[in-house]
Amino acid sequence: MGYYRRMDRRILKETIIAPSVLSADFSNLAAAVRDIDDSGAEWVHLDVMDGKFVPPLTFGHKAVADMRPHSRGVFDAHLMVYEPRNLIADFARSGADYITFHIEAAVHAHRLLAAIHDLGKKAGLSIVPSTPVVMLENLLDLADLVLVMTVNPGYGGQALIPMCLEKVRLLKSIRERRNLNYLISVDGGINEKTAALARDAGSDVLVAGSAFFSSPDKQALVRVMKGTE
Repeated sequence: MGYYRRMDRRILKETIIAPSVLSADFSNLAAAVRDIDDSGAEWVHLDVMDGKFVPPLTFGHKAVADMRPHSRGVFDAHLMVYEPRNLIADFARSGADYITFHIEAAVHAHRLLAAIHDLGKKAGLSIVPSTPVVMLENLLDLADLVLVMTVNPGYGGQALIPMCLEKVRLLKSIRERRNLNYLISVDGGINEKTAALARDAGSDVLVAGSAFFSSPDKQALVRVMKGTE
């Protein structure tokens, strides 16, 4: 596992786009993940909400298992839930490649990162806008991904909170200074206008929901977000 974690960032040649199915038509999620594949985006972002950590309730591991055969993309299950330790095995079995949990919802985060790795999956940490990066510093050597929420989580279509990009810059600085290899992802308010700001701050992965699924030309949008057009 350690070898693959070290390789992630070294083989990364361009920004990864990770459309969030939170903004898709839930009556046809198979078509939604096929649209993601066809657009040139590499990842599928899966916002799992329990109605407690954030107000809405979305879907569980069965929905992920049902989507898995319809996509060749990397699945990142973003667990916006309390007690994430109770869910990681189910999402691992359902086909998630990354399992990302919130530091605000996990007391024994070190143990949970190790448990995700033991299941053969890559482990992600996430923080909401009010949580400082310092809360993650003792865990970063075990993380494959750090997801910075650039809106308050729970609802799509919100505007990016600019100050959150300072966290991205800090995470990039820490990664370089400590020779770590986690990917930095941003989620919230990412669209064709804000993608460049997130890239310039040091983001490796851009999560986009409303902007992606409302776009009439998803391939062009992905190229713009990557900065290749």
